Amino acid sequence: MTSLTDSLCLCGSEQSYSDCCEKLHLGNRQATSPEQLMRSRFVAYALKNAKYIYQTYAQEKQAENPIKEIADFANSCRFIKLTVFSADQQEHTGCVEFCVSYFYQNLFCQLHEKSSFIKEDGQWRYLDGEIFPIADIKIKRNDECPCGSGKKYKKCHNV
Repeated sequence: MTSLTDSLCLCGSEQSYSDCCEKLHLGNRQATSPEQLMRSRFVAYALKNAKYIYQTYAQEKQAENPIKEIADFANSCRFIKLTVFSADQQEHTGCVEFCVSYFYQNLFCQLHEKSSFIKEDGQWRYLDGEIFPIADIKIKRNDECPCGSGKKYKKCHNV
């Protein structure tokens, strides 16, 4: 059985988790770009690592995003895919436009966001984002899974 550490990182980098987001999650390395931070936050949501997500918010946003609320959201969803559309950075600011696909109960949901990042004390932090609305899709057991696997939902992501 392959451990998560040896598996490909869920962020889509084509690297192993141990060579990619795990180092950020463990605090052994800091993100070098807004895109890297955003990818590591996606993986943290998928792995239910609410503490990391909280720590990577800009200081001014931490109070309005308590760890318990982050954990409640992460635990209620099954995150399946991250697509990055664009990323840009200057010396102390950056933005990343992306789409996250996830399941919430029997709904297939997508979060399309253009996120803003800032550098605080030399470290990239998530500030806020503009969300582009996408309608959730109700999925039945025998529907084709929206993840693109070609399998029925009940054989793919229906847990």
